[in-house]
Amino acid sequence: MTIRPCPTPNPNSIKFEVDGAPLIEDGLLAHHSLREASEHPLSVELFSLRGVESLLIVPDFVTVTKHPAADWDLLSEGVERVLEGYLEDGTSSARSTDG
Repeated sequence: MTIRPCPTPNPNSIKFEVDGAPLIEDGLLAHHSLREASEHPLSVELFSLRGVESLLIVPDFVTVTKHPAADWDLLSEGVERVLEGYLEDGTSSARSTDG
C-alpha cells in the first residue's frame, strides 16, 4: 500500500493518492462537515483531525481541504496515519457510498 500526497491548485487542499486498496467501492463522497460525514467511518476519522474543513473521497484518492490557519506539516501526517489505519483494517473494500 502506498499513500502519495499531491499538491492541487488550491493551497488549502492536498490530494492523497492511495495504491493497493480502494477507499470506497465506487462513486464519490463529498463532506463539508462532521455531521455530513457521520455515516462513513473514514470521513469521521479524518474530520477528527484538527483543521480539516472538507473531504472528497473516491476509490483511489481523498482530497482534504484544510482551514486556512491549519498547518499542512502537522495535518498531512495525521491524514496519512488515518488512511494507513483504515486500509490496514482490511475493511475498506467493503465500504460503499450508500449512506
